[in-house]
Amino acid sequence: MSATLPAEAPAGPRRRTPLRGFWTQPVPLARIAVFRTIAYLFVPVDVFLTTAWVSAHADVPTAYYQPLVIGRLLDLPTPTSTVVHVVQWALVACALAAATGRAPRLLGTAVFVLYLEWMVIAMSYGKVDHDRIAYLVALAVLPTIGVARWRDRRSSEAAGWAMAAVMVTVMLTYFLAAWAKMRFGGWDWATGSTITRAVIRRGTVLSEWTLDVPGLLTAVQWSMLVLEFAAPLMLLVRSDRARTALVLFLLGFHLMVFGGLRIIFLPHCVAILSILPWERFPDAVAAVRGRLGRGRAPAAPAAVPPG
Repeated sequence: MSATLPAEAPAGPRRRTPLRGFWTQPVPLARIAVFRTIAYLFVPVDVFLTTAWVSAHADVPTAYYQPLVIGRLLDLPTPTSTVVHVVQWALVACALAAATGRAPRLLGTAVFVLYLEWMVIAMSYGKVDHDRIAYLVALAVLPTIGVARWRDRRSSEAAGWAMAAVMVTVMLTYFLAAWAKMRFGGWDWATGSTITRAVIRRGTVLSEWTLDVPGLLTAVQWSMLVLEFAAPLMLLVRSDRARTALVLFLLGFHLMVFGGLRIIFLPHCVAILSILPWERFPDAVAAVRGRLGRGRAPAAPAAVPPG
């Protein structure tokens, strides 16, 4: 007589660990659609305003070109005048097309590849800026999500992974900036006259008064180090209200630096915007339009003369 085996219990949902929950927390696709538009529309701003000097490399002798490691590994072309101008205009054209939301994987990948080459052209002449990496990561992960519309109510784990990757890179930008300060400047960066020299060289009426307050700028230097080393705490921010507060704090910091030292990290600020709950933006715009429409009184009908 054969024994009857008990039926196998159905598998329950996989346990979501805090780490896995962070990387795969579903994100509304509307958030991706709005941020994607912002990210791609920033490209022409960056090419023609923020880093307009990159196009000047078209006139620099190629002997001065010392490609970054990635440029050597990928055997990227030497930036002749033709290469620089082709990359410049192809990047702008692809970015404007990608901002429409059409062919997100194809156009998004083209934007990332062209912007990567634009950055290699920019940074292969002796100076490498650290304010580009989070924005570059954003351009890299956006094509992985696919189609997303401004009013798309669906949520996606792929979108959550992409936004988590950008947020982690934003965090690492601050943390590694503090690490670089300690690596190259040591404790003298915090105890010396680092910001004092910056104010003397680039200061404005908003910052020059700090030179007359003993110990203030040294305290600011220590505060910057503490906050940058504490940047991993950003990853604990989960609620929409906390995310908005974090973005306001970070953007406020960068605006303060710009007001005092005329230094602004615009690509990094664009990457910071990915943290916001942009899925609320389309409804907010519709609500404002509705209020404006109700505020307009209908025109009175023309009086009909008695006949």
